[in-house]
Amino acid sequence: MQYCEKRAWLGLLGRAMLFIAGFVLIFGAAHAEAAFAERAGSMSEIKAVRVSNSADKTRIVLDGTKETSYKVSVLSNPQRIVVDIQNAWLSPDVKKSTTIDSRFAKAVRIAQHDTSTVRVVVESSVGKNNYKVFPLKGGSTAYRIVLDFGNLGGSSGGAAIDFNPKPKEESAGSTGGSSGTATTGTAAEKDNGTDGSTDVVVKGEPVFTPGLKGKIIALDAGHGGSDVGAIGPTGVTEKGVTLRVALELQKKLIAEGASVIMTRTTDTEVSPKKAKASDIEELQARCDAGNDKNADIFVSLHMDSFTNSSPSGTTGYYYVNGSKAGRRLAKELSEALVAELGTGNRGTKSCNFYVVKHTTMPAALIEMAFISNDKEERLMNSEAGVKKAAEGLLKGIRSFFG
Repeated sequence: MQYCEKRAWLGLLGRAMLFIAGFVLIFGAAHAEAAFAERAGSMSEIKAVRVSNSADKTRIVLDGTKETSYKVSVLSNPQRIVVDIQNAWLSPDVKKSTTIDSRFAKAVRIAQHDTSTVRVVVESSVGKNNYKVFPLKGGSTAYRIVLDFGNLGGSSGGAAIDFNPKPKEESAGSTGGSSGTATTGTAAEKDNGTDGSTDVVVKGEPVFTPGLKGKIIALDAGHGGSDVGAIGPTGVTEKGVTLRVALELQKKLIAEGASVIMTRTTDTEVSPKKAKASDIEELQARCDAGNDKNADIFVSLHMDSFTNSSPSGTTGYYYVNGSKAGRRLAKELSEALVAELGTGNRGTKSCNFYVVKHTTMPAALIEMAFISNDKEERLMNSEAGVKKAAEGLLKGIRSFFG
C-alpha cells in the first residue's frame, strides 16, 4: 500500500475509534446518570440547612425528604462535631458553608462525603453535655435532623441526674420562685427508675467538735474537661467558675487547719476514664473522692442557668432521704453565700442529685448564682466575685461546724 493510501486509511480508522469512544462515553454517562437517579430515588435528599440563634443555644436544622440514619463523631484540634447522614444526597441548591455568629458554634459546612453519605461539620468547642443531635418527623418537612448547641439541660448537668421521681421541693424563704430553677439534667441523662445501685443513707446524725481544725472537707468543682456545664451570655463556662472558687476556698480552709480533698484541681474529668466515662462513672468518681477519705462533709459547687437572663440568686440542695445535717449544711452555705455575694436567696431544697445521694457524709450541692444572668455572670467571672464566693462558703462551713 502506498504511503498516501496508508495514511488516509489510518485517518479513517482514527476517526472511527474516536466516534466509538465518544458514543461509549455518552452512553456510559447517561447510564450512570440513570443509575444515580434510580438510586437517589431511594435516598434522602438534603434540601436545606437552617441556622437559628437564641440566648441559650444555637440550632442547626437539616431538611430531608426521607427518614434515614446518621452517625455523630467528634474531631479535635480544633474541635468539630461531625454528623454523617447515611443513604443521602445533597441538593446542589444547598449553601455549602455558613458562618454562625454565636458563642456556641462558629460555622457549619456540608458536603457530599461519598456517593451515599452527606457530611455535616460544625465548628464548636462546647462540651459533651452542651450539644445533642436528634431527628424530627412529620410537619411540613418529611424528615429533619436537628443539632442543638448551648445550655441544653439543667445547669448542674451530670451532677443533677435525677434517677427517681422528683421529690416535693422544700423551700426556706425562697424569693426566686421555681420558674427559673434548672436543676435536672437533659432528657438523655434521666432514668425512669433507679440507677441500679443502693441508696447511701447516713445512719444517725454526725456529731462534730467545733472549729475547722482537723476537719476533712471534700470540695467538688462541678463539671470539667469535656463537660463545660452551662455557658454564660459572654461565653463564661460553669466549669471554669466552679474550679476558680474551689481553689480559692481550698486555700482558705487549709489556712484554718482543715484537710481538703479536691475532686479536681485542673480542667479535667474526675473519672480515670476521662471523657470516655459514662455520666454515672464520672459522678461516682466524685463521690468516691470523699467517701474513700472519710470526709466530714462534701460540698459540690455549681452555677445555675435558665433559658432567659431574668432569674438570679443562690440555691442550696440536700439529699431528700439524707441526714438533717445535710439539710443544715446546704442552708448554712447558701445563706452565707447570699450575704457575701449579694445574690437573692432562692432557698434550700431537697433533691435526688447523684453527688449528694451517694456520699456517706453530710453533703450539699450549691448553685452559687445564675451564669445565664448578665450581672451574675460578670460577678462570678471577676476576681472579686470569686474571692467573695469563697469567703461566703468558708463562713458557711464555719457556721456548720459551730
